[in-house]
Amino acid sequence: MHEILEQLEERRAQANLGGGQKRIDSQHGKGKLTARERIELLLDPDSFEEWDMFVEHRCTDFDMDKTTVPGDGVVTGYGTLNGRLVFVFSQDFTVFGGALSEAHAEKICKIMDQAMKVGAPVIGLNDSGGARIQEGVASLGGYAEVFQRNVLASGVIPQISMIMGPSAGGAVYSPAMTDFIFMVKDSSYMFVTGPDVVKTVTHETVTAEELGGAVTHSSKSGVADMAFENDLEALLMLRRFINYLPSNNREKPPVWPSDDSADRMDYSLDTLIPDDPNKPYDMKELILKAADEGEFFEIQPDYAANIVIGFIRMEGSTVGVVANQPMVLAGCLDIDAARKAGRFVRFCDAFNIPILTLVDVPGFMPGTSQEYGGIIKHGAKLLYAYAEATVPKVTVITRKAYGGAYDVMSSKHLRGDVNFAWPSAEIAVMGPKGAVEIIFRKDLGDTEKIEARTEEYRQKFANPFIAGKRGYIDDVILPHETRKRICRSLAMLKDKDLENPWRKHGNIPL
Repeated sequence: MHEILEQLEERRAQANLGGGQKRIDSQHGKGKLTARERIELLLDPDSFEEWDMFVEHRCTDFDMDKTTVPGDGVVTGYGTLNGRLVFVFSQDFTVFGGALSEAHAEKICKIMDQAMKVGAPVIGLNDSGGARIQEGVASLGGYAEVFQRNVLASGVIPQISMIMGPSAGGAVYSPAMTDFIFMVKDSSYMFVTGPDVVKTVTHETVTAEELGGAVTHSSKSGVADMAFENDLEALLMLRRFINYLPSNNREKPPVWPSDDSADRMDYSLDTLIPDDPNKPYDMKELILKAADEGEFFEIQPDYAANIVIGFIRMEGSTVGVVANQPMVLAGCLDIDAARKAGRFVRFCDAFNIPILTLVDVPGFMPGTSQEYGGIIKHGAKLLYAYAEATVPKVTVITRKAYGGAYDVMSSKHLRGDVNFAWPSAEIAVMGPKGAVEIIFRKDLGDTEKIEARTEEYRQKFANPFIAGKRGYIDDVILPHETRKRICRSLAMLKDKDLENPWRKHGNIPL
């Protein structure tokens, strides 16, 4: 027995050392933590239960049978995060560069299967050079097994990917199918083909950072949701982020204690909207002043900034926010904004998170680049997401709500539960000037007459009362009471029960 215990300790020590001290030092030299250090920082102290520490690869080609490391390049298991159960896999770059083997994939699949059974989130800490070339198709099969589980888990348990090193080739598609992707600046990157292949095929010279770095994906491509400065910040922010999410699709969002009164008034909001209808203002000010303790966890802050998405709490409970941002492109909806918000709305709907929509939208972005890029179908994604959503939906129109964009932004017609408008709201087919120039085209040469007609249109239609008369707006509220009215609406809706007709799945315009 004593001999077996010694052997056990020796094997544990070997597994804990990963690829050896030299490689660990190299990892630290790059400003990166090791796989185990990341788990230690992410999870609650002493809560991690590791699985498959002694698993080794089974490859015998290319002398691989002479090189085995317990754990085979990924640390897997479960633990608690702020007291709540989560499953984690953390790829170990010190072992074969974190390359995925058949055994490596089996370890990831095992915890994903278990997470589905018990209804707990899966967090992947990715740091891998890709498929283990020596294993050939067995490695590719391993990736596909992980992909299949990503798809089956989608909308059932939250899946979060933290890219903390390289993720290239087939390795990118597992994170791409998870709910959120976070990256670390200057040390993580994602791309389907690397800079060398790009140069060979397209003759473009580009660095790994320019091609697929954290800044590129969080500001240009929209692949990543946020970019953090280093491993430590990334893991601490992930701890904060997961507090907003339920553990699975059968649970309500978590409720955290709050001393912020639901009836709190904020009179500064009465002057948020400028007198000049063409002057912008920061919609984030309204979000922060409506939220519990002024806390807002924004998602994709550097991408498609003309729409703002993220999580707040109201009376301690998670609420997803979608808001037009007049500070960027006047709050117009374009291709990127529609895709960004549409995916977020679908996530909230899948996980029972109520949606608050703050509207100031002059319409869809015009132009050939938008039309050629398919704004019709991309815009329909956001429309589809709102129309399909069965969670509580509360909408506040602060200023402009013009044309089809009014319909799309969680209008009453798309089963919005409670739709408010501020007195400054303008709900119409289009702005007064454009409308008059179409209706009274014959008077275009008469400036005085056009100005009079414009003012007449503004008085008649550029307000919330026409929509109110038809019941499209439930109430016109004072800006300072916005938080109170939203909180009351959400409290009323907490037991909302609405089901869509049975179907295998819809056919969202992808």
